[in-house]
Amino acid sequence: MIRYIRWCAYFCALLLTALLVNVARVQVWEAAAYGANPANKRPAVQRYAEPRGDILVDGRPVTGSRDSGQLLRYERTYTDGPLYAPVTGFSSQTYGTSFVERAEDAVLSGTDPGLSAFPLWYELSRGRPGGGNAATTVRAAMQRAAYRGLGGKRGAVAAVDPATGRILALVSSPSYDPGLLSGTGSQVKAAWERLNADPAKPMLNRALRETYPPGSTFKIVTAAAALDAGVVTDVDAPTSTPDPYPLPGTSTLLPNAGTGCQDASMADAVQWSCNTVMAKIGVQVGLRGMAEAADRFGFNDEGLRVPSWVSRSNFDTDMSPDQLALSSIGQFNTKATPLQMALVAAAVANGGELKSPYLVDRTTQDDGSQVRRADRRTLGRAMSPATALRMQELMVKVVQDGTGRNAAIPGAVVGGKTGTAQHGVGNAGTPYAWFISWARAEGVPQPAVAVAVVVEDAAADRRDISGNSAAAPIARAVMEAALSAR
Repeated sequence: MIRYIRWCAYFCALLLTALLVNVARVQVWEAAAYGANPANKRPAVQRYAEPRGDILVDGRPVTGSRDSGQLLRYERTYTDGPLYAPVTGFSSQTYGTSFVERAEDAVLSGTDPGLSAFPLWYELSRGRPGGGNAATTVRAAMQRAAYRGLGGKRGAVAAVDPATGRILALVSSPSYDPGLLSGTGSQVKAAWERLNADPAKPMLNRALRETYPPGSTFKIVTAAAALDAGVVTDVDAPTSTPDPYPLPGTSTLLPNAGTGCQDASMADAVQWSCNTVMAKIGVQVGLRGMAEAADRFGFNDEGLRVPSWVSRSNFDTDMSPDQLALSSIGQFNTKATPLQMALVAAAVANGGELKSPYLVDRTTQDDGSQVRRADRRTLGRAMSPATALRMQELMVKVVQDGTGRNAAIPGAVVGGKTGTAQHGVGNAGTPYAWFISWARAEGVPQPAVAVAVVVEDAAADRRDISGNSAAAPIARAVMEAALSAR
């Protein structure tokens, strides 16, 4: 009898061991698979069980959380949602996250190990610390100035601090309210479908993700390349350029929008935006020289993050001479994001050194204790200091007595460059209006801001410099806000 009881005890022990082994298998080896199973609602319930951390502008939250009383308890809310949507992105219980909401999701959701001195404790207890905050580099006054300036027109504004790379304003228009996508249900689905079907593309971040032909604003890159390569040694010397200019190897004549470009110097060509002179100079620099110069300014960079990814700005590396001529004035296949063109202006303003742009200054715990701070980096030298100084002088002349007078600010030194980029079949579309610029207060050695503005639906006569009429006033408003904050 005792023997049978002993065998029964052995069998029970074996069953208990098998049970423990299976529990370990499920909780350790199979946990990830079960957690990722779409049928498992626990991760989603846990994710939204606590309020999400905030995104800050000027130290104040522009996001929040609302108790919905539903299974997925806390929904995201946004203060001035359309104003800050290109910065924050959305955090949706249905459609996920975008932009800073995605890039800093671990901190905001409370899952980042850096939020706790004892992260292992939260792993064992299946808990998590409160969501942390992401403090952005954006200045509220500059963001509002850019948003008001666009006034609902299709376009974008990007502004950076030339000395550090901090992104001070990032606006895309038309915009949308990300709070419409925060929860679940038919209303959220309808809003998503409506926004994605809108031909104005309000969810497209034009400042970071859309690329445009930069038009004459790219002449700053061409002029800098020519000076660094020694192709131009005297910016005031005549260039022996005919008007119109025959594109190399073709019978096509390249005209100018204005007059006075016959045999103009490079200084005059920048000041009055002469296509002929700058196209010829680009050909003289050569494909290799122009491609290397464009790369130094940040073109063709696939890996730029701010921390959200940025679309690649393009300058072709395989072109015929006539195509190179057009590319050197920002046409043909040359494309750039507004942020990229703000970096072009910033490199000039910063003595030729190009700083890596960034949008999140630091992340913190809920009580303000720092988790991480942005790593300020340089992308390299876009041009020599001597070339940068000369380019500053040329850009100042554009604003003082050239095509960019609408950007002038009393009591400040402003450099700029207008651009009118053709597009559409046979260039039949209304031209994009561009303006890039930088500004510093008189008597101050370091520029406060570099700005790029593009307006897609600028109602401008083709014979006018629409960058001056449509885009320069917006840039001026943003620069004034930057200077007022100093």
